[in-house]
Amino acid sequence: MAEPTQRTPSRDLEAALVDAAERVLVRDGLRGLTVRAVATEAGVAPMGVYNRFGSKTGLVAAVLVRGFDGLAAGIRTREDADPAERLRECGRSYRRFALAHPQHYEAMFGSGASSADRAAAFSDELKGHATAAFGVLVDEVSRAMDAGVLRRDDPREAAQVIWSAVHGAVALELAGVAQVDDPDASYERLLGALVDGLG
Repeated sequence: MAEPTQRTPSRDLEAALVDAAERVLVRDGLRGLTVRAVATEAGVAPMGVYNRFGSKTGLVAAVLVRGFDGLAAGIRTREDADPAERLRECGRSYRRFALAHPQHYEAMFGSGASSADRAAAFSDELKGHATAAFGVLVDEVSRAMDAGVLRRDDPREAAQVIWSAVHGAVALELAGVAQVDDPDASYERLLGALVDGLG
């Protein structure tokens, strides 16, 4: 008599399906992220995906949650750095995340034909993860204000200014339309200008 096979716990299967969805995203972009494609990638029936995520929208949301959680983890900085350097490193880490994960970044923030999928996926849960990622930057801005590196202001407003600027620079770079020979140096100048301008 054959040994009974051990069933994969539901949470492990869900994680495996999100892993498969990320592989599809990297290969085919957000437009190619379909239930059928993920099921094929994971080697399961499409109903297995529907049972875990309910719809394509739920699947996209799970991938975006991973993206925002990865961004939040990436931009957290060393506790021992001074506040100005922490803020700059937060900006550098944001760019590193985007350049290392361009398909995720596009799925999280980009525009175009797939924007309807992203908009539909923005449930309250997903918004919470996106807000938490922004909250990492808000915390760094608050720390810099407390240390006198940035002038006292609404930390969320200042964080929005910083985010808007670094997102613009990163989006231009990812689109291949940056007009400088050394994007690293240009980005460092941007970070310095932001810290100085808000200081």
